[in-house]
Amino acid sequence: MIKAVFFDIDGTLLDSVDLHAESWVRAFAHFGITAKFQEVRNHIGEGADRLLPTFLPKGTSMARQKEIEQYRSQLFKKDFLPLVQPFPKVKELFELIKRDGRKVALASSCTEEEIAEYEKIAAISDVVDCESTSDDARSSKPAPDIFLKALERVAPITAHECAVIGDTHFDGEAARKAGIPFIGVLCGGSSQRQLTDAGAIAVYKDPADLLIHYATSPICQPIGYAKGP
Repeated sequence: MIKAVFFDIDGTLLDSVDLHAESWVRAFAHFGITAKFQEVRNHIGEGADRLLPTFLPKGTSMARQKEIEQYRSQLFKKDFLPLVQPFPKVKELFELIKRDGRKVALASSCTEEEIAEYEKIAAISDVVDCESTSDDARSSKPAPDIFLKALERVAPITAHECAVIGDTHFDGEAARKAGIPFIGVLCGGSSQRQLTDAGAIAVYKDPADLLIHYATSPICQPIGYAKGP
């Protein structure tokens, strides 16, 4: 049975994927780099360590990459963060999981500084047991590092006693590498096919839909017996 649930944030708990993509497009433009919005959006869910090399000229120095990353971070905080809203029923879902005696962890490719802001936006600071971010990882999703760090923080709970909730194939691939069951949500823009191909054992529309179907979800039912919505 599931004893801990790991949540991705962007596109899973917060309606922020388009905002992140637009901030990257604007940041790249500031440095003279043309990047198409949809192409950037397809990479939201990865950390900056993976996203940046995709759009920068080959051989771009690490110092330059860090400069662009820092510019983008400040741009997002100033112009886009005030626009971020949680998806419906996020807090209620977290409260239900906690009442059931399960642990809740946030496991995101964002930074430690950003995750504190996101908890405030979603009003979940008081119902989160622990967090893991890109600051804890040698490599971001789809590498398993962020989920493995979350596992350390909920020990002695083991991988097969956890579930990952995420909105992209990056989450699914990282969960698989960490040996953790993956549950997909569609609110970040991925299709059901993309999520099931990435290993999702169930797919829900958004946190509100998962809340409605909570009792029959893989969180509450033995893996293999749980039913999707």
